[in-house]
Amino acid sequence: MKFLHQITGILIIVIFLLTGQYMDFYYPQMEGVNDGVRMMLRSRHIYILLAGLVNLGVGIYFIRQQRRWRWILQLTGSALLLIAPFLLTCAFFYEPTLPHLQRTLTLPAIVSLLTGTLLHLASGARQNKESVS
Repeated sequence: MKFLHQITGILIIVIFLLTGQYMDFYYPQMEGVNDGVRMMLRSRHIYILLAGLVNLGVGIYFIRQQRRWRWILQLTGSALLLIAPFLLTCAFFYEPTLPHLQRTLTLPAIVSLLTGTLLHLASGARQNKESVS
């Protein structure tokens, strides 16, 4: 799981750089772009970076929990953290085309990041050297 978070984090940071190039190529200087679309593109771009950094950070410090209930919390949290960056990448391309600034993918992705992080926190809370490397 540690390696998967690290690879996902690095991959998503590369995707962050590529979406920046995409914006620069298709929307140079954001001239003539609707304010809503500009806001959607830039915010989704930054959310992609956030998701990549969260996964990279979890991957760097990941220690598998020994107790079953802690491992289940950790595994569930990891699944949510791994899903979020891909939802955000899809949101980057899809949501700016929607009317009324809809957040059909971004909201679940951000909630997924929050819940996954909190599950990782809960899996390691108040333990007395129960973890293994």
